[in-house]
Amino acid sequence: MAIKKQYLKSKPAVKVTLTLPKAAAAEAKKVEVFGDFTNWKKGIKMTKLKNGSYKTTLDLAPEAEYQFRYLIDNTTWENDWEADKYVSSGISTEENSVIVV
Repeated sequence: MAIKKQYLKSKPAVKVTLTLPKAAAAEAKKVEVFGDFTNWKKGIKMTKLKNGSYKTTLDLAPEAEYQFRYLIDNTTWENDWEADKYVSSGISTEENSVIVV
């Protein structure tokens, strides 16, 4: 997994690219990302690449932290293995991934 951050000079935003590798979702038909940036209500669909990984790009406000998780085939939650940090989800013993921008 990878999180790539590009700080934009043209506007107050950070372009964040999230990549879920094939190893984390080898048999997946669909992957979405949920998080603070969607109010955890609607997922952002990730695009499947030829190498089998999934990718999406978000524009996030700078100087903030965003919790998020991947949802694979509407059944399995997965964290980003390279998140900046992890915090308790507050719902169970599960943790959420965190992006710091």
